Amino acid sequence: MSNHRLLRIMPVCLTGAILLSACSSMDMGNAGAKTEATGSAGGSNSSNANVALEHCDRSLGTIAIIEDTSAPWYGVLTGQYKLGSTVPVLKLLVQQSNCFVVVERGRGLTAVLGERALQQSGELRSNSNFGKGKIVSADYGLNPSITFSNNNAGGAGASVAGLFGGLGGVVAGLAGNINSKEASTLLNLVDNRSGVQVAAAEGSAKSMDFGAIGKLFGNSAAGSAGGYSNTAEGKVIVAAFTDSYNNIVHAVKNYHAQSVAGGLGTGGQLAVQGADDNGTPAPSKKKAAKRSAPQ
Repeated sequence: MSNHRLLRIMPVCLTGAILLSACSSMDMGNAGAKTEATGSAGGSNSSNANVALEHCDRSLGTIAIIEDTSAPWYGVLTGQYKLGSTVPVLKLLVQQSNCFVVVERGRGLTAVLGERALQQSGELRSNSNFGKGKIVSADYGLNPSITFSNNNAGGAGASVAGLFGGLGGVVAGLAGNINSKEASTLLNLVDNRSGVQVAAAEGSAKSMDFGAIGKLFGNSAAGSAGGYSNTAEGKVIVAAFTDSYNNIVHAVKNYHAQSVAGGLGTGGQLAVQGADDNGTPAPSKKKAAKRSAPQ
């Protein structure tokens, strides 16, 4: 192949008097690099959103995404998996769905408050319009969590070996390179004024990495088996959160408030013997009846 031919195929390659030593190529918007959370959102409009993402005709309130960074699952996410916060992808999903208006309660709020501090110190221009009473309250809080599953296909390797059984031990050995990546996620939706949980939903996703099987039979063989090649754990987690959020939307679209006789937080219907509302011992029924009897 001529140097001119190489330069046409490889955008940045070192050729000529020296051996081909380096080559790079950039493919912006590559479909293989995307997760289930695709596209963008601006106000109530979205572009190139996942067609499977649920959508609302009207927003149900404002929402803040509150991530518990002290939880064990977060340590696994950022430590073992080397992945970042779940908040950005959830913000994208929520805004694209138009079911809630996202308000900032993370590190971005620090910058928001910083601008107000500058205004109060007199450093901002007089017409900057950073007065008090402008930050929007969060009607709801969305709390994510992740349940990690094993990354070993287990019986999947044996089933693929059986599928190509005519090749004997070759495929049986390669089957060990098949990995199943799974993730289960939970989302809890809390009413911030009352502290009442109004909705909760689980989501899950699973992908197959055919490893050396794909290399042996070609990537098209792996694709025809319905799997992904070298699927990252992060993609599975994003897919699981997309599933969780869709289930949250299903729940709130059919929402009916729970009710308790006498009102929420007024004692409930599961009475505990020996204590009244003030925490003091309650009178027995016999004593109460005696006191109420006519003299």
